[in-house]
Amino acid sequence: MLEQLAQGADGALLDFAACERVRHARDAAYDGRVFIGVTSTRIYCRPVCPVRQPLSKNVRYYPSAAAAEAAGFRPCLRCRPETAPLSPAWMGVRTTVARALRLIEAGALDQGGVPALAERLGIGPRYLARLFRRHLGSTPSAVARTARVQRAKRLLDQTALSMTEIAAEAGFASLRSFNATFREVYRCAPTDLRRRAAR
Repeated sequence: MLEQLAQGADGALLDFAACERVRHARDAAYDGRVFIGVTSTRIYCRPVCPVRQPLSKNVRYYPSAAAAEAAGFRPCLRCRPETAPLSPAWMGVRTTVARALRLIEAGALDQGGVPALAERLGIGPRYLARLFRRHLGSTPSAVARTARVQRAKRLLDQTALSMTEIAAEAGFASLRSFNATFREVYRCAPTDLRRRAAR
């Protein structure tokens, strides 16, 4: 049935007949994949919602909660669509960790510190450190350092940039810190690694 649930030609609504079967069966396998908008109440629900089934003529189907809200529906207070599988609330703190990782990869800790990153995430620095220890076995600073070294390694391999340019592009504060970190991680200088690659 997943193929039948593929988005329709307009890119927004799902296959009506397939979604009707999901709704009437209250099929939990599609919870988080299909959202049901009811035009008579302007409320949207999950397929597992225990409320009385609406008339088919009053129903619209959407592939995400965001799509249902963009169409003018508000979330059901009974089935709470914001807690559906694949939603940020359902994923819990893993969502926060994933967002922190994306920000770090984009260079959030290259200019600012951990407190600034925590503030962007809406949490305290100590709590952020605790999440990283629990989920990654590391600290935000160590993850940022690894991301910088990996960026630098890619630039060494794929570009002809100078070491100073690579250090700046990869997010290091100075050429000296770039060389020191690189030696610590790869047990050789970045120039040695580039020479080896050239050979």
